[in-house]
Amino acid sequence: MIQQHAPRGVYIHIPFCTNKCHYCDFNSFVLKGQPVDDYLDALEREMAATSLLLPPERIDTVFVGGGTPTVLTPEQMTRFLASVHRHFPLAEGAEFSVEANPGTTDPDKLRAMREGGVNRISFGVQSFDNALLERIGRIHDVDDVYRSIDNARAAGFDNLSIDLMFGLPGQTVATLQDSVARALALDLPHYSLYGLKVEENTLFHRMYERNELPLPEEEEELEMYLYIIDQLKAAGRSQYEISNFAKPGFESRHNTIYWRNEPYYGLGAGAHGYARRHRHVNIKGVQPYIDATLRGLPRLESSDVSETEAMEDFMMVGLRLLEGVSNAAFARQFPGRTIDGQFGDILMRLRDDGLLELSGDRYRLTEQGVLLGNEVFGAFITVHED
Repeated sequence: MIQQHAPRGVYIHIPFCTNKCHYCDFNSFVLKGQPVDDYLDALEREMAATSLLLPPERIDTVFVGGGTPTVLTPEQMTRFLASVHRHFPLAEGAEFSVEANPGTTDPDKLRAMREGGVNRISFGVQSFDNALLERIGRIHDVDDVYRSIDNARAAGFDNLSIDLMFGLPGQTVATLQDSVARALALDLPHYSLYGLKVEENTLFHRMYERNELPLPEEEEELEMYLYIIDQLKAAGRSQYEISNFAKPGFESRHNTIYWRNEPYYGLGAGAHGYARRHRHVNIKGVQPYIDATLRGLPRLESSDVSETEAMEDFMMVGLRLLEGVSNAAFARQFPGRTIDGQFGDILMRLRDDGLLELSGDRYRLTEQGVLLGNEVFGAFITVHED
């Protein structure tokens, strides 16, 4: 049986940013010269068409990502947020997140965001080392971080998160320790951490190919990861997902939709969506996306997801959560199926290897499994015969 309820989460992509970071392979474009207002018109057309095709019943989370959504002017932000409310009925207490770059959130913009219903901001800080920020192509400095957090708090935002990166070129354990101390001194309710991945079609990949990217050794990168985990836990932020830490009640509700393999709307250039066992990817280019919305839904690819693939996805994303996956949740998505019945041999092998443990009706990563997560997730990928 395919999931019947409409998605309760909405992802919206704003693909513009002030510059392209050296490690970034996201669908983003430098703002200068872009038809931003035409893009917002196109987004509204896609919202209208989407809500007709799959009418929303109740929206619990909205996440606006990019790019850097906060490059919108206050007027554009006001207009954009109003269009979201027109097409998606937000439940009382819904989580409404916007990604931001430090230095792009002046008081006027924050006021527009607050008045438009935004109640959570995720700042892409990455590091508190100015030389390192410049090396990775970020346009902000540490002073911008402090100013942005102060402005957000003054505007009434208390649900704030920052991203930190480790394994960056030229980064040492000592410089990382300083960044972690500064990050924790801000006393925020949520922190995300990411190891650098050198992705194709990035400046860092070209540098890596030319042997010009001085990355830390694997052992040093692991030391960084373990250090951040220890410090965040000691500061009262629970690790609820491999890369995410929060005070109780401040976990990212929107991202948890992904990790529980639940449906979500995906709107904007290059956005992904998943509903009724059907996945889509939108056209990526800004003008091609705009043009496509004049003809209908701006799809690049659409595909049905077989039950076998959906069950594998459930395990791969669900085990990212430290609470793990339960047979009860599995049965809700796949009536008549059990985790053990579907994956018994894989589960036994992962338990024998010390990577998974069973607690009640939940399978979850062990401490060693957290460190070797990709090995665990990869075990659930099979040839689809459904």
